[in-house]
Formats: sequence, C-alpha cells, structure tokens
Amino acid sequence: MSERELPYRKELNGQTRSLLAALGVGLVVLLMIAAFLQPDKTHYGTHRQLGLPPCSFYLLVGAPCPTCGMTTSWAHLVRGEILASCRANAGGALLGMLAILAVPWSLATAIRGRHFAWTPSGSSTPWIAGGILGIVLLQWGCRLIMRLP
Repeated sequence: MSERELPYRKELNGQTRSLLAALGVGLVVLLMIAAFLQPDKTHYGTHRQLGLPPCSFYLLVGAPCPTCGMTTSWAHLVRGEILASCRANAGGALLGMLAILAVPWSLATAIRGRHFAWTPSGSSTPWIAGGILGIVLLQWGCRLIMRLP
C-alpha cells in the first residue's frame, strides 16, 4: 500500500467533517453540563438537577437500572474524582473518559480533514462498545446481588 492509500491520509468529505465537528462540540457541551452538576452523595440522582424524573426502573423494581449513576459518574469524572466516578457507574466513567479523548480527536480530525493520530476501523467500535456494555452489566449484576438478603 502506498503512502497515498493509507487510511489516515485519506481526505474526509465535508459531511464527515461536519459530523465530527458536531460530535466534538456536543461532547464538550455534555462535559460542561456535568461540570455544573453537583454529584449526588448516594451515587444516584444527579440527573434530577436537570429536571429529569426519578429512575422508572428503580421506582418499579426497587433496584437500580444498569444506567443508574451515569450522570453522577460524569459529574465526578470532570472533577478528577476517578474512583468516585467508577463507584457511581464504571461504564459511565469509561464513557466519560472516552468522551474526553474524543473531543480533541474529533475536532482535530474535522479541522484537518484527515484522521488525527488514530483511524477508526470497522471492528474497533463494536469492541469498545461491547467492552463498556459488559462493564455496565457486570457492575449492575454485582449491585443486584449485593441487594439480595
């Protein structure tokens, strides 16, 4: 493969660049919102500061859902409280870290018109998503088991 054919050298079209710029800006907005929220001391419920209702799953079942604690996790993460972030929701902590890494990458890639430092492959996204989902489900299972008598 010649240097011109390398994936990271390939010019990205305008639509892809726009989507990457929107992704970067959107993630910055989410991280800024997390910075303005005060993490709930119970590791759940931070989302209520956004005017959202309590977790329906928790109200119906009496146990946390797999995503309980994600907003709290991000609120801790943007403050550098990594252990507290993982305690609130480990999958949320990983998603937050991925978002922090994705901001400069997506914006630099959008500006340059070529992939910056890393070129995503078709197989990387399912592995990353599957890994995070696995951690979310594992932590959720542990929480459910710990609540049993």
